Amino acid sequence: MNPVLSLSLRAVLGALGTAVSFVPRSWELSLGPALGRLAMRLDRRRRKIAHDNIRRCLPELGAAGRERLLRGNFEHYGVLFFELLHMYSPIPGHYRSYARRTAVLEGIEHWRRAHEKGKGVLFVSAHLGNWELMAAVGAMGGVPLTIVTRHLKPEWLHLKMLEARRSTEFGCFFDDENPARKILGALRQGRSVGFVMDQYAPPPTGARVPFFGVEVDTLAAVGTFAERSGAAIIPVYQRRGADGVVRVVIEAELDLGDARRDPAASTALLALKTEEWIRREPAQWLWAHRRFKGVVWADEVVDSRPCTPATATQAATTSISS
Repeated sequence: MNPVLSLSLRAVLGALGTAVSFVPRSWELSLGPALGRLAMRLDRRRRKIAHDNIRRCLPELGAAGRERLLRGNFEHYGVLFFELLHMYSPIPGHYRSYARRTAVLEGIEHWRRAHEKGKGVLFVSAHLGNWELMAAVGAMGGVPLTIVTRHLKPEWLHLKMLEARRSTEFGCFFDDENPARKILGALRQGRSVGFVMDQYAPPPTGARVPFFGVEVDTLAAVGTFAERSGAAIIPVYQRRGADGVVRVVIEAELDLGDARRDPAASTALLALKTEEWIRREPAQWLWAHRRFKGVVWADEVVDSRPCTPATATQAATTSISS
């Protein structure tokens, strides 16, 4: 990033992080949707990506329904913007306090049962609601959690996010550090590791599986990690209620059966679980994210590589052995 732009961004985020530290939650829930509607009018590129994704994935809504969802989706982004700004507060302990006030954890008994087996837990989630609060409230609720995430740029931004995350007691494995051995080591120590399943993931870490009716590259390593370590797979999703409370819901352990041995089959089942969550709460997903790279709709795939068990197995094995 240009040094001047980086410095300017750092100053702006610092100022906004300070300001939101004193903003009541009720104001966030009022101002956020208005900010989101403004962004929808101004950011034509993101609006088009979101509109096209909604139109292709949810054609049953009709034109009027899609417009309502698009508006609700950008209103969600506005509230999410305020929530994420709390991670940049300079006040020690602020983000931890904010997370405690804003989010609640449900279904912790499902994790405890899986954790007691002593082979670790693999959480699978999505960019639904506020995923940062999901990890924060889980870790503060007693889950020894590490998430697999990206190394952000510029470095000061990465370090600031890491500081906020560590303040809520969860750790990070970064995708540029060949984390496979660290993940297996953490699972063998009985820890929990979290993945999001709704990002575009090209080979060698991804495999093509169905998602909203089209085959798209998706992270293919979770089933293989489970098979190698014996870890339980636990789905967890989060949604923001009308009262502003972000409810983080841990579901029962997912039994993949023989699919644990097949990266393509296990990834397809996890993608289906993610799709179920999104269909249940469509306004709170990242429709403006370029999730469907490498495909065109109308049943034509730009990259015609078949999604076969052999291909997916090779991809996941490459990822784990790297």
